[in-house]
Amino acid sequence: MKRKKTATEERRSAADYYKLNLKAVDDLVTADKSNSPKVSPEELRKYRSGIRLSLPNWLKVVLIKAWFAGSVCFFFLWGLGNYVTDQLDKLFIVALALGVVTDLLTNNALRFLARTPGANDRWMMLSQKRYISLPLNILYAMLLMFCVVTTYNAINAAIIALTGVKDRIPLGVGPILFGVFTTAWDLLFLAMKRMLGRMLEDAKRTAG
Repeated sequence: MKRKKTATEERRSAADYYKLNLKAVDDLVTADKSNSPKVSPEELRKYRSGIRLSLPNWLKVVLIKAWFAGSVCFFFLWGLGNYVTDQLDKLFIVALALGVVTDLLTNNALRFLARTPGANDRWMMLSQKRYISLPLNILYAMLLMFCVVTTYNAINAAIIALTGVKDRIPLGVGPILFGVFTTAWDLLFLAMKRMLGRMLEDAKRTAG
């Protein structure tokens, strides 16, 4: 009698278990915004995998920009050293690559990491993704390249003036410094763009 009672209880518990699982599957299949409970962003962060680094957004932007610019220097400026001997041709190719990488990789990475759509647009010279953005980003990259080359020349001229060493280039071009200089000039131009935008808005409000 006891065995029959135990077997009955086991069958009942198994049936209840499968009912609960079927209900969970049904709830999962029919889940949408209307019947799902609201979960706070803090609660969602607890279940995200991987190492959580609480870096400020501006630092993430700077690191991404510097990393992609340094990669362009590594693969194109260093990589073409034995194939393109003319310095101007090499700089033109690097500027072209920098514009393409900015349009296709850097800006898309910033859009992907934005917490809300458009949150990182202020960190892009051309925030709208259009067909015209690629050639414009290439032209902008040429301006950045000119500024970076000018920066290297100014630093080397200052070092030579202070040390008197003229038989070698004191500061060579490397991916890290190239990425830092490119990002610094980019951030400067972005700040000028935002300042100009605020001035135009103030002028419009004053005129209105």
